[in-house]
Amino acid sequence: MRLISLSIGFASLLFAGLALTQAPPAPQAPAPNAEGAAVFQRECASCHINPSADSRAPTREALGGRTPDAIVGALTDGAMRLQGARLSVAERRSVSAFLTAATTQRPPAAVAAEAAALCKTATQRTSDPNAAPNWNGWGGTVKNTRFQSAEQSGLTAAQVPSLKLKWAFGVDGVVQFRVQPVVVGGRVYVASETGAIYSLDAKTGCTYWIFRAETGIRTAISVGPRAVYFADAKSNAYAVDVVTGRQLWIRKVETHPAARATGAPTLYEGRLYVPITGVAEENTASSPNYECCTFRGSVTALNADTGEIIWKSYTVDEPKPRGKSSTGAQLYGPAGGGIWSAPTIDARRGLVYVATGNGYADPAQPTTDAVLAFDLQNGKLKWASQVAKDNWAMGCGNGPVKNANCPETVGPDFDFSASPILATLENGRQLIVIPQKSGIGYALDPDKEGAMVWKYQAGRGSGIGGVWGAAVDAQRAYFAVADQLTPAPGGLHAVNLETGERAWYTPPKAPLCGTGRGCSAAQSAALTAIPGVVFSGSADGGLRGYSTKDGAIVWEFNTNKDFETVNGVKAKGGSMDLGGPAVVGGMLYVSSGNGGIVGMPGNVLLAFGME
Repeated sequence: MRLISLSIGFASLLFAGLALTQAPPAPQAPAPNAEGAAVFQRECASCHINPSADSRAPTREALGGRTPDAIVGALTDGAMRLQGARLSVAERRSVSAFLTAATTQRPPAAVAAEAAALCKTATQRTSDPNAAPNWNGWGGTVKNTRFQSAEQSGLTAAQVPSLKLKWAFGVDGVVQFRVQPVVVGGRVYVASETGAIYSLDAKTGCTYWIFRAETGIRTAISVGPRAVYFADAKSNAYAVDVVTGRQLWIRKVETHPAARATGAPTLYEGRLYVPITGVAEENTASSPNYECCTFRGSVTALNADTGEIIWKSYTVDEPKPRGKSSTGAQLYGPAGGGIWSAPTIDARRGLVYVATGNGYADPAQPTTDAVLAFDLQNGKLKWASQVAKDNWAMGCGNGPVKNANCPETVGPDFDFSASPILATLENGRQLIVIPQKSGIGYALDPDKEGAMVWKYQAGRGSGIGGVWGAAVDAQRAYFAVADQLTPAPGGLHAVNLETGERAWYTPPKAPLCGTGRGCSAAQSAALTAIPGVVFSGSADGGLRGYSTKDGAIVWEFNTNKDFETVNGVKAKGGSMDLGGPAVVGGMLYVSSGNGGIVGMPGNVLLAFGME
């Protein structure tokens, strides 16, 4: 258990804070790191020095803006774990120190800041997680509509233009902060990619507790009557006491070394549905020395009280030998079909829906780039609705020289990165609505095994063009455009939910960040809608509210600045990506600062409300 008992250790933390009043020693330049430089040149430079325009690899400069722990974590159990497996522990730390030119020690100021941020009077109970108002889990409800009713939001369209910043919270030690906050029982729960889970007061931002998981977290949190639930980059699912932050149980749901949890677990009627993807293998598959590929996406149903596995279902068939690489490594397939997003519950039909990504290796499967429907009770696959056959792996291409590790036909890497939305029209009909990296939004019929009802081309699509979530109300679906690294990123579309016809389109504004690396008009963050307004965060650091009537921008806030935080941590905003806003009880909460592949770094959670 790695819980920080803030209330018990308050005195020791204050002592650490008092020690800060003494004059610190003058900082010294780090000593040359020949070993780290050599490791970087040997193992990393080919991908991170001048990466191609369509590459997901961050530049050397971008890596230098991350924390040492983030680099070590990526090489140990993160996206680069398969590359890091070739390195010793000392080599990982050495290359981390070389890239960041910093130590791996947490500064005393950070510890003191946590002490200062403690709530002076901690409530002993939180209210019923099913009682209004709340935003629970990824999509607000298990249908993942990302729509908040007037009762839940406590915010009218007329009030939105008057929203003001009420408080800011700095997340220590990160330059990539994009996890969506949730708000239940008067508390905000949010995770960071260093593995910290924070329980904060929704009105003031003071800290009730902090829990530290085994590794980084990028999923939203689901809250039950006695526990909060989440999953990490080692494919561990957790239950933590909702009041104290004490760990109740931990369960590893997938043992493949490439596996990680990126989508939020969904809590429903005493079960936790945990999705798993395998980005680490997708990033390594083209290496001739790698036995490509054996990872399979999966969803696991756990007992929410005990963490025991009830059932587990894979998204593709079991891999079998399929030949040898150019270096003689045994090759396998099929593989892939990772689930990047939160599962969606269809209680009427007794199904759980998940959306899958591309395959990594031949043969192609009918369950990749698809919406899959599993039986809620036993995990049996009931149907699959595939929109494209797409096998892809980083470093593979359709050039004249064939790599045996790569699929016969490569790409174009059009995953489903967003959750399926179970939308209900005004006439009671239901549709499954979902956007894809192809730039297309789809509506599928849940009563006809996912048969396509309509599709709408919102963007041109690109490999780094994923939109993490659409939003719907009873009349319309709302699709943002990402299209990172294309000439025309950004924009927001409203589509008639019944017909798929355009209702309106608002083109992107000129980026608030001006120019420079990471500055873009792309709108890849998940959308959030309330009656009359849909909110969209952008890679330019801007959060905007659009009128659902005609797409006019009715409110805008620029997060590209430093913020004075309630916990004393130095914080700034940046690109918004992945998680969208949570609107609850007259306030709006959003994370800012995606310093990942193509974004601008930051580390701030912002809370807005009325004067």
